[in-house]
Amino acid sequence: MVNRMESSETLRNKCAACFKQFNRMEHLVEHMRTSFHSVHEPICTVCKKHCRSFESLREHLIGPLPKLECKNIFNVRGCRFCLTILDSPNAHRIHQERCQLSNVNTGLTARLANLGLRDNATVDNTYSRNPQIVALACKMVGGGTDGSLDYCGRVCIIDERENIIFHAYVKPPVQVTNYRYETTGIRPEHLRDALPLRQVQRKIQDFLCNGEPNWRIRARGGNARILVGHGLDHDLDRLQVEYPPIMIRDTAKYPPLMKTSKLSNSLKYLTQAYLGYDIQTGVQDPYEDCVATMRLYMRMKSQVHRREEYPLASDPQNRNIFATAPWRQNELERMSPEELLAISRSDYYCWCLDRSA
Repeated sequence: MVNRMESSETLRNKCAACFKQFNRMEHLVEHMRTSFHSVHEPICTVCKKHCRSFESLREHLIGPLPKLECKNIFNVRGCRFCLTILDSPNAHRIHQERCQLSNVNTGLTARLANLGLRDNATVDNTYSRNPQIVALACKMVGGGTDGSLDYCGRVCIIDERENIIFHAYVKPPVQVTNYRYETTGIRPEHLRDALPLRQVQRKIQDFLCNGEPNWRIRARGGNARILVGHGLDHDLDRLQVEYPPIMIRDTAKYPPLMKTSKLSNSLKYLTQAYLGYDIQTGVQDPYEDCVATMRLYMRMKSQVHRREEYPLASDPQNRNIFATAPWRQNELERMSPEELLAISRSDYYCWCLDRSA
C-alpha cells in the first residue's frame, strides 16, 4: 500500500512536458517556474515529450540513447529534416522528397546573370515589391598585420523568394592584408573600385528601416523589415549598421536551432541537417548563405502551434503566473502537472508568431 501511494505521488509530481519526476510538488512548481515549457517547444509526436531544441528532439528519436518506442516509429515514418512523423510510410516518402531542398549552387551563375547582378549594385526592388522579410550575409576579408581582423568585403541581401535585392563588393576603410581567396573568392581587383563601406552602410541602414527612424521601429505595425541571417551581430558590426533586436531573426541564436549545450550550430551544419544539402564547400558566396538562412527561417516560421493571447513569459500579463508569494505557491501546488503546463509560457519569441504579425 505504501509503495502504491508513493508511486501515485511520484506520478503526480511528474512534469507534463519533459517527464522529469520530482519527490515533492513544490519541486515540480519550481521546475515549471524556470523551465518555460510551452507549446512552442519542439515536441515528439509519438510520446508528446517537450524538448528544448530540435537537437534534443533528434537525440530523443535517433541519438545514442533514444526512447526505443519513438525510435522504432521514427525509423519507419519520420522525416530526418523537420523531425515530423507521418501517418504512413508512403506519406513519409512523399513528404521527405518535398522537405529536402535542393542546393542553390545548381545554376547559380546563370541565375545571378538573369537577375542583373552587378558588382556595384545598389538596393534594387525591381524583383521584389517592398519585401517585409529579407536575409543578409557577408563575406569577410582580413586586416591588421596578421590578417586576422574581419572587414566586410562582400554583402548580399535577398527577399523571401530568394531574389537578390542588393549585392556588392565593399571597400574596407583599412588596407586588406588577407583576401582569404580560398573561401571568399575575393581578389584585389574586386575591391579596387568597390563601394566604400560608409556608402554601403547608409544604403543598407535606409533599406532596413524603410523610412522609419531607428528609435521608432516597433515589432508590429511598422514599415521596418524583418532581418534574417546567421551571426548577424558580427555582420552588422562589420557593416556599422545599427538595427533593433526585435526585428532580427538570427539562426545562430534561435533556441530551437541551437545545440543541447545551448551553443550555436554552424550554418553549414544547420543547412545539412534541416534542409538536406551542403553549403560552403569551396569558394563561398553570400547569396548561398542568404538562401540557407531564409529557408531555415521560413521552415521555423511555418510551424503550426496553438495560438495564445500572451505567448511570452515576459508579457506583462504573465508576470505573476509563477509568482513566489505563499498564497500563490499553495495554489500552484494544488494544480495538476497538465494545468501547470497550460499556464506556462515561452522565454523566447517563436518565429511562428511572425505569421500573425
